[in-house]
Amino acid sequence: MNANEPHEHGTGGWSQFGSTPPAAGGFPRRDTQIMEQPAPPSSPPKKPGFVTGRKAVAGLALAATAIGGGVVGAVVANAFQPTQLASSATPSPVFKTASNQLTVAQVAAKVQPTVVMIQGQSGEGSGVVLSEDGLILTNNHVVVGAGQGGGQMTVKFNDGKTAKATVVGTDPSTDLAVIRAEGVSGLTKATLGDSDIVKVGDPVLAIGSPLGLDGSVTAGIVSALDRTLTVGGEQRQQIPPGWGWGQQDQGSQTTTIGGAIQTDASINPGNSGGALVNAAGELIGINTAIASDAAGGGVGFAIPVNTAKQVSEQLINSGKVSHAFLGVSVTDATGDVPGALVRQVTDGSPAATAGLRQGDLITKIGDKAVDGGDTVVGQVRGFKPGQQVKITYMRDGKTSDVTVTLQEKK
Repeated sequence: MNANEPHEHGTGGWSQFGSTPPAAGGFPRRDTQIMEQPAPPSSPPKKPGFVTGRKAVAGLALAATAIGGGVVGAVVANAFQPTQLASSATPSPVFKTASNQLTVAQVAAKVQPTVVMIQGQSGEGSGVVLSEDGLILTNNHVVVGAGQGGGQMTVKFNDGKTAKATVVGTDPSTDLAVIRAEGVSGLTKATLGDSDIVKVGDPVLAIGSPLGLDGSVTAGIVSALDRTLTVGGEQRQQIPPGWGWGQQDQGSQTTTIGGAIQTDASINPGNSGGALVNAAGELIGINTAIASDAAGGGVGFAIPVNTAKQVSEQLINSGKVSHAFLGVSVTDATGDVPGALVRQVTDGSPAATAGLRQGDLITKIGDKAVDGGDTVVGQVRGFKPGQQVKITYMRDGKTSDVTVTLQEKK
């Protein structure tokens, strides 16, 4: 296992709230400043030995209802200096899409009207406006959480107006969903960017409703690309009284997401489904998960917008999504060579047709190195049915390549 990928560590592990539930008034973080307030008390010492890994990443899920309801609707203003995001160095492809260089404040002002709060009986999340007539992109786990107990979802817009919302379609496999706000028009829709040209080090903003604080903006950079996440299935914690959730379900459904964008922009429960945007104010990802060994945020992960666009278009057109099928059951390799060990090959599957066998060690899919079973699952979910993919594997100590034509998963 690559030590740079998220995995479980010690008794803490990854959870949507870190090792302990967030305390009320958990702001400010390092990139947030509240004027005319005394300096916050020193934070408790961090747990030693936290290492990001690959195995257990918790979904951000929904932000619990703020204690007493008093903080809902508040806006956290970030203390950014009035400097421009672009540097004097050679600009990355992300900046070439901007007609002018924008300050952080200008990007925030451009994007905030396109991000909404999604409220339900059980909690809150975020969403991104796709159309002027109310189509909104969010996470599947936001929709599931907001609709628990048969509750009605409500969308709160940047101008304070609200509207009821219904589900257009959900895709648990990619943790994406589309809902529609009813009786609205003339909404400001997001500008979609290209997640394939995002680079490590690019500046980004995360916009959403962390902990019920709608319209919150935080800044950071792209920390890493092409992460593979296993989201959900964690033993969730007892939420303190007043947070609106109560006892959470144990062992929720898991899903594996490939190609995720990692960022150090501060995100918290409630940011799920919100926007990760580049320096031009273009949407490059949907904030989905965090990894932390402390309360109140940590390393964030977003589903690339190119994946979100593909999935959302299918949900809008047909209410369902077709996924690619390889036809192997895999587990992590235990020897000196990293990879995914094939435990079983489905008869008549693309893998069987291509000649893969039980006991083969998959080491690469396309140009992507495989360091475990989750990498295979995440990569295959990023392909389309009918797409041809080169798979590199080892058998009896010999490395070989094979081209597999993926089928639609039934």
